[in-house]
Amino acid sequence: MAVPPEWWAESEDESILVGDHDDVGCIEISTLFKETGEFDDASVMQIAVDEADNPLDWQRVRTGDFAGVTGSYLAEGAAIREWYVARGTMLLYITYSCDEENGGMDDAAVDEILETLTANRND
Repeated sequence: MAVPPEWWAESEDESILVGDHDDVGCIEISTLFKETGEFDDASVMQIAVDEADNPLDWQRVRTGDFAGVTGSYLAEGAAIREWYVARGTMLLYITYSCDEENGGMDDAAVDEILETLTANRND
């Protein structure tokens, strides 16, 4: 994933955090690996439906090397976007959150960053 100069990135425990230097919002990426078989469209959608805290209108999405679903909602003063995207045995759970009043401000930049996601070519 390519991180533009106006953003920062760091690895924490089992996730990657990416934020803008203006402290508008933050992307968090967590990874899950399937022990047998690969993730397909139906299993990604089922995981999204089962795991989401809020019922969302999930939309199909392709971002970088990954495909899956995305949705957005408002909760407790925050604008939140979620992605469940997979390639082969790897599933990424991605969230972007910011204050509700900043919702939409970084959407284009976040989409551009996520477009650069690449998977290990050995999957």
